Amino acid sequence: MARNATRTSPPDPSGGEDPRAWYDELTDDLLYDPAIGRSTMMGYPCIRLAGRFLASYDEKSGRLVVKLPAARVAELVADGTGQEFAPAGKVFREWVALGPAERDRWQTLLAEAVAFARSTLG
Repeated sequence: MARNATRTSPPDPSGGEDPRAWYDELTDDLLYDPAIGRSTMMGYPCIRLAGRFLASYDEKSGRLVVKLPAARVAELVADGTGQEFAPAGKVFREWVALGPAERDRWQTLLAEAVAFARSTLG
């Protein structure tokens, strides 16, 4: 969609970019590492590092979902940056969801998710 200087509607919280396109762009940037690849998780598109899930995209809500240490997830939920990831009502304590309004943090948290996944490799 072209930007119009006379636009009167409120700005798109995703910064004018489709959240899925933003997810794809950010995760494409991670694919330089041969250990990182695309997959699916519970029907959602995701990326893995050496077979371990590290991030996903929730198509229904337009949210990035990343796997981080439980304490970091609790911090992000407590400060309002993220929301618990609870598909079908079950909270995943090492996963946090970030909506399009937080897209300026998506890249940083993807990097944290990669570092966390690397730290769990044997």
